[in-house]
Amino acid sequence: MTDIPTIMPDVERLGSQLDNLEDALEPLLGNLSEMSSQLPLLDRAKLFSMAAYAIESLLFSSLKIQGADAQNHAVFAELKRIQQYFAKIKAAEEPAGQRKLVVNQEAAARVLKADLSDNKPLSAKLAEKIAEERARALLKAAESKKRAADDATEPAASSPSSQKKPKTKGKAKNTKSKK
Repeated sequence: MTDIPTIMPDVERLGSQLDNLEDALEPLLGNLSEMSSQLPLLDRAKLFSMAAYAIESLLFSSLKIQGADAQNHAVFAELKRIQQYFAKIKAAEEPAGQRKLVVNQEAAARVLKADLSDNKPLSAKLAEKIAEERARALLKAAESKKRAADDATEPAASSPSSQKKPKTKGKAKNTKSKK
């Protein structure tokens, strides 16, 4: 009982600090949906994840104060999940270093053809561009085949196998006659 008078000032100070915390969090938690509706999508995700993290970390601290095993509690798993959301938000904020997606040009051409079928001038321009691309591709293919054929004929003419001695017919190996 002698410990109660010494703890009371700390309890009163904790109560006043909690009141200050409630006053500070009231604008965020009271009108969270109203406040978030005015924010862009990325900022809204940040707001919700920060609020969830604040609540979960307070619960985690409460468990630690009570002496419970907070590391194996479901609150700890929720904290980890929210940290994963932080990582996803950070990845969405940072611009990608290199594009990893490759545009399927054939599919894009099909979509454009289907979409522009009603617009005759644009459809004609698209058909013209596609014809030009195909002509360029055919020219490249023809040039590469021509180069490959030229490269293949040059080494064959100068190879040592073309300069072999002609074979002679006859039995040159066994010249001894049998008696």
